[in-house]
Amino acid sequence: MSKVKTGITLFSLGTPYLKGELDLEGVIRTAAELGAEGYEIVATQMIPSYPFVSDEFVEFINKCKEKYGIGPICYSANMDRGMLKDRDLTEDEMVARAITDIMSANKLGCTVMREQYLLSPEGLKRIAPYAEAYNVHVGIEIHNPESPITPAIMDYVKVIEETGSKYIGFVPDFGCFAIKPNKPYWDRALAAGATEEQLNKCAQLRYDEVPLEEAMKIMAEDIEKCPALGGTLNSMYGFVQFRKSCTKELEGLKRILPYCFEMHGKCHYVDENLHEVSIPYEEIIPVVAASDYDGFIVTEYEDEGGYDAIEQTTRHVAMVKKLLNQ
Repeated sequence: MSKVKTGITLFSLGTPYLKGELDLEGVIRTAAELGAEGYEIVATQMIPSYPFVSDEFVEFINKCKEKYGIGPICYSANMDRGMLKDRDLTEDEMVARAITDIMSANKLGCTVMREQYLLSPEGLKRIAPYAEAYNVHVGIEIHNPESPITPAIMDYVKVIEETGSKYIGFVPDFGCFAIKPNKPYWDRALAAGATEEQLNKCAQLRYDEVPLEEAMKIMAEDIEKCPALGGTLNSMYGFVQFRKSCTKELEGLKRILPYCFEMHGKCHYVDENLHEVSIPYEEIIPVVAASDYDGFIVTEYEDEGGYDAIEQTTRHVAMVKKLLNQ
């Protein structure tokens, strides 16, 4: 049986942090108050000396751990391939940045690092020896529109299995299991003048797997009347896409669970009954709980709808604990 622990990525509290309502210590304190057993730190957002970690920052994090009882368990790296004005980073440059991030994660005491899939399977293979040397398990984030069964992710599986390394794997984001439209995007479209009938028509096109180009043509007249509808339809095929069922994707998750180091408990809106309205946690959590997974599910509230970040994060943590019978 699994040994699932619940945590929070500090990204969940990014809005009050960026507004100055909470400083970094306040964010860590709040995460502890909400019941997190550990937290993921978003390096580019919260480490002043990124991509390096200063001795002063390590001292600060350790003092917070003494005061609040929780510390960083995952270093959330950012593979900014487009950071240069005139060209994309080469693979060698991206591998070098990943190695720097591994060293920073180690210095901060993290044994897990979230890497983005802009780093290629070959790049992941190249950093495996460094990950082992620094005792940092590097997981490629599986984020919508990818899923555990898409070809791009299977290319990583092939590399992981070929190398036999225990230090390269995945960080699945539960958003890739969505089976209903994203509520914040839906509500914004309504506010911009779209009707429920139009939005339901868009959603049905996505459920029927009508290609985006064809769907845009079908909805052209409606989009002309309400331009915001075009962006909403486009989003249904992108980072917040959904499908009728996630059964196949969950079977894929079962296969890669031995290679998972952390899981992102994505949420866009958790209602008062502790139900995420688009992501079927009632199906996902039992799969994880029945496995040998020994790691964290970290709440990742995606603040798209302007809801209260602390309330949404609180609800999500409570929902996961409830489904885990904790």
